[in-house]
Amino acid sequence: MDTRQLYELLQPKLNEIRKYLIRLGASSSDAEDIVQEAVYKAFLYIDSIENGKFSAWLYKVAINRYYDLCRRNKVIAAKIDIMEIPDYELPEDALLQQERKEEVEAILSQLAPLHKQLLIMKYEMELPYKEIGKLLGMRMEHVKAALYQARQQFKKRYGSDRNE
Repeated sequence: MDTRQLYELLQPKLNEIRKYLIRLGASSSDAEDIVQEAVYKAFLYIDSIENGKFSAWLYKVAINRYYDLCRRNKVIAAKIDIMEIPDYELPEDALLQQERKEEVEAILSQLAPLHKQLLIMKYEMELPYKEIGKLLGMRMEHVKAALYQARQQFKKRYGSDRNE
């Protein structure tokens, strides 16, 4: 298998990682650069990556590179691009949808980085606990406990924002 064929096989996973980085706060162009760097490193270190852990390795490299970028720029999380809003019959529906999205994004940005990662992986990317554990290097029981804490923190902040 040549490099091009391998890259085509990896494309769905690379798109998933790119979307995940954007959800963490990377700009679209930074996410693309980070994914390309991760692939480059994967080709360099392919012999040292354990069988069956390639996907987790790619995620880990990409996430670490993103955090390096944040530290270098002294930015915790950049404002993410506003995703397209589906067409609604009434303009008020679109406005309400946008306001809810901004409110959720603001609350996510207040959470600890691990809690934000867990919520995105579980509820947006719809990954199972086992895969989240593999990607983050955590035992499944720890993932469940941390995700519970993340949900509680989100609910607490969401409720307090609504009551103000």
